Amino acid sequence: MKYAGMSATTAAARTAATLLTLALLAGCASQPTVTAPPRAAQAPQQAPQPQAAQPQPEAAPAQTEAAPAPATVPADETVRVALLLPLSGKAASLGEAMQQAAQMALFDTADSHFQLLIRDTKSTPEGSVAAAQDALAAGATLLIGPVYGVDAKAVTPAVGTVPVLSFSNDATVADTRAPAGGTWVLGFQPQDQVARVVSYAASRGLTRLALLAPVGSNGDMVEQAMRDAAAKAGADVTRAARYQPTQKDVSDTIKRLSNFDQRHAQMAAAREATASKDGKPGPAVEDLSFQAILIAEGGQRLKEVAPLLPFFDIDPGPVRFLGTGQWDEPGIGREPALVGGWYASAAPDARQGFEKRFNDVYGQRPPRLATLAYDATALAAVLAKGHKAYVRENLTDPNGFAGIDGVFRLLPTGQVERGLSVLEVTKTGVTVVDPAPTSFTPAAAPAPSPNTGS
Repeated sequence: MKYAGMSATTAAARTAATLLTLALLAGCASQPTVTAPPRAAQAPQQAPQPQAAQPQPEAAPAQTEAAPAPATVPADETVRVALLLPLSGKAASLGEAMQQAAQMALFDTADSHFQLLIRDTKSTPEGSVAAAQDALAAGATLLIGPVYGVDAKAVTPAVGTVPVLSFSNDATVADTRAPAGGTWVLGFQPQDQVARVVSYAASRGLTRLALLAPVGSNGDMVEQAMRDAAAKAGADVTRAARYQPTQKDVSDTIKRLSNFDQRHAQMAAAREATASKDGKPGPAVEDLSFQAILIAEGGQRLKEVAPLLPFFDIDPGPVRFLGTGQWDEPGIGREPALVGGWYASAAPDARQGFEKRFNDVYGQRPPRLATLAYDATALAAVLAKGHKAYVRENLTDPNGFAGIDGVFRLLPTGQVERGLSVLEVTKTGVTVVDPAPTSFTPAAAPAPSPNTGS
């Protein structure tokens, strides 16, 4: 196999990769078109088959009738897949790291009939469309990427029936209305994370919930997901407080959320009545109306907001703090208010192994989205190795796939469903309090009632 233009650094990285113990990953290279060497696929794999029969979800309604595409490809046919990434422009560093992760998956899972066509989106919608069209002209039958929702929305109308696996987490990008092809959203969905942590909290008896979130589309999405999940779990969102994303001080918002002024007036009145000699009891001090609070923030903003909650009597002992995958970052336990908090995310073990191997090969920690590039490329390579064409029936296999971020499956709606863990923040990191599922096994049917006769 030839690697035109491979640098000494890249060659050294490739050599280092071959020396790693392969649990899920191996190898690296960097060039516009890469054909995998003839080696055995290792991971990700199609997820384990469930014990009970899993019904195929209904497909999205088609706009027009079309002849079904063949579900298989000849064993000797070269399969070309395009990877659309921002390799220049404002997001070039992210694009480069995702390319490296994708090529690790390529060398780990693909055979010699699989080619990865790497195309630069130039960090713009126009560049993304040009990259997609160039890839299609080169024979790509599946597009992986682009990264951002605005770019994916620009690409979708330009690709016809060729499927697109975008890295966006914008649910509005999903589009599977056409009779073939479609655009899927592979990014980490806050709705799934909210539903998972709310369901778990309710199962632990925390059924009165509050929300603290910024104003905007993301906050709206989180609030709706929280209310939907609470209703399904038999819980109730008793309070919701929103603030402007640019608002530097959210103290007043939190004071209103905790009914701070009224409760402290009641406390003062109760103390005064206790100290008086007339024997009349003071007014009762109302309890907080919630047992847990979901904080829809991450990064530095989370570290600014969280310490304010205890200051206004929302203490992390009596009140459980909840979060989304935005909490999934190193050092979160260094903020004392967040210790003991729960959030939903992919199981950390496999990702930690991926991050270590990536660092060993490339000398840097991968960005969070790197695992998406690995899993999407591996999915494409595994289907190609099984001679399965990139048609909807194969992409939306109800049994799903097992990747770095756990089991996942593409839905006929264009969304992705993931098996998520619930993690608890500790002073030194996180610990899993409710493991992620390892398959999409359907719930067992209830046993028939005994026939009592009459």
